[in-house]
This record gives sequence, structure tokens and C-alpha cells, in this order.
Amino acid sequence: MRLFVYGTLLGDRRLGSATPATLNGWQRVGMRGMRYPTLRRQRSGAVSGAVVDVPARTLAWLIAYEGPTYRLMRVMVQTDGRKTAAFAWVAREATNRHWP
Repeated sequence: MRLFVYGTLLGDRRLGSATPATLNGWQRVGMRGMRYPTLRRQRSGAVSGAVVDVPARTLAWLIAYEGPTYRLMRVMVQTDGRKTAAFAWVAREATNRHWP
């Protein structure tokens, strides 16, 4: 499965090689009561991250790691000047607080 990662998973060596990517129309924000980022739609926003292709075994580990707070959502990201479909972890507890 192709995933767009934008927070704590960026640079995680277990995910293998990553391609830089941008998710337009979203912003990275904090979560209520948590120290982790999530995504929130914002028409003028853009989130820098990376796209990784993960096998089923790694996806199972990621689902357990992210827990029930996040759900996978299909998004369109920009990589190397092209749009490509991917999935991103999005939590319902998004705030308006920008995540650095």
C-alpha cells in the first residue's frame, strides 16, 4: 500500500525508501489532548512529507502503532511534478493549532 507520511513516521527506517511528496489542500495540526500531529483540510494549505510503499506485514504493524485514534484516508499527493494516489493517517481530534 502506498502511504503518505507527514509526522513521526517520517524517516522511520522500517518503512524503507521514501519519495518526497506534498499534500495540497491540507494542513498539519495538533490533536486534542495529544502530542502528535494529524491532518485537517484547508484549501490554501500544503503539507510536506513523503510517500512510501509498504507491504502488508508492515501495514499491520503501522495499524497497531497508530491505534484507533487514526483512520486511513485516500488522498492525492504531488511527487516529482505528478499527482499520485496514496493513503494518509487522519485523526478526528484535529485542532486549529498549526503543527511545526
